[in-house]
Amino acid sequence: MSKPKLIVVSTGGTITMTSGQGAKGIAPTLTAADLLNAVPQIAQQADIEALTFSSMPGASLTTNHIVDLAKLIQQRFDAGIDGAIVIQGTDTIEETSFLLDLLVADSKPLIVTGAMRGAQAAGADGPANLLASVVVAGSPHAAGRGSLVVLNDEIHAAAFVRKGHTGLTSSFISPNCGPIGLVCEQRALFTSSPAAPRRSTPAPGALADIAIVKACLGDDGRILDALPGMAYAGVVVEAMGAGHVPQSWVPGLSGLAEKMPVVLAVRTPAGPVFNNTYGFPGSEIDLINRGLIPAGLLDALKARLLLGVSMGNNETPEGIRLQFKRFSYLQD
Repeated sequence: MSKPKLIVVSTGGTITMTSGQGAKGIAPTLTAADLLNAVPQIAQQADIEALTFSSMPGASLTTNHIVDLAKLIQQRFDAGIDGAIVIQGTDTIEETSFLLDLLVADSKPLIVTGAMRGAQAAGADGPANLLASVVVAGSPHAAGRGSLVVLNDEIHAAAFVRKGHTGLTSSFISPNCGPIGLVCEQRALFTSSPAAPRRSTPAPGALADIAIVKACLGDDGRILDALPGMAYAGVVVEAMGAGHVPQSWVPGLSGLAEKMPVVLAVRTPAGPVFNNTYGFPGSEIDLINRGLIPAGLLDALKARLLLGVSMGNNETPEGIRLQFKRFSYLQD
C-alpha cells in the first residue's frame, strides 16, 4: 500500500524556537525540514513535502498571511497532495485553524499543530505533536471533517478548540464538545464529527476589519460611539452570561446595528448565545430584536473571523445571518 503524500508547511512558533548564544529567551530558528528530520518515524508514515512559509511567532501572524496560506494549500490539494499540516505558534491556533476551515474548500485532511515547549526544552512536545499530525493527515478517516487541531495526542475540531492554559502541554480544549478523536498506536481514532460544515461561500481576497468589544462590570460602553469612525466594517460584542450587556450599552448597540453588522457572542468558556429566555433591556431577546446577530456556539474570536470572511465576500445581511446560523444549535 502506497504512503500518503503530505505537505508540511511551517509558519514558525514555539515548536521552531531555540535559544541563541547570549540571547535572552527563545525565538524561531528551525525550518520545516529541520522539524521533520528530528522525527525519523515520520518517513515511515508518509511521503512529505516540506515548506517553510514564514518564521514568526503565532502572535505576529495576520489574516492576510492565512489567506495566502489557504491559497497555497488549495493549490497543493489541486495538484494531488493527499493532506496538509500547518505548523504554527499556539497563541493563535484556535483562530488560524478556524479561518483555514472557512477558506479551504477541499475535503482532504488539513491539520494545524504546534508545541507548548521550545525545541530544546526537557520534554519538548513538538516532535510528538508533529508525528501525531502526520498520522491524522494520512488517515482516510480524517477526510471531510474540516480543519483539525492536533496536540497532546488529541484531535479537536477547529470550530470549537480553544487554548486553555499558558504553559501545559494539555493546553488545548474544546469546551462545548471535547476532542473529536485521539491518536493511539499510530492510528487516528475518531469518536465524533464536527457539527458544522466547512465554508459554503467563496474564499475572499481579504477579510473585512472587525472589532471585538468585551462587556465587563461597570463599563459604560463609551467605546461603542467611537467605532463608526475607526474604519471597522463590523463588530462582535463579547457579552456577559447568555448574551447580556449593561443597560447603558443598549442605545450605542442599537445605533451600531443600524450602520454595520453587530454579532452577539458570549464571554463564558462554553455554551451558546441564548435566543429566547431573558427579556430585560440589554438581554439577548432585546439585543436580537435590535438587529444583533447571535453567534451560536462560536466564541468571539471565531465569530470575528466568520464575519470578516462573510463581509469580505460582500454577503448580504441575510447571508451573514445564515452563515452564523450554521453554528447555532437552537434552531427549530
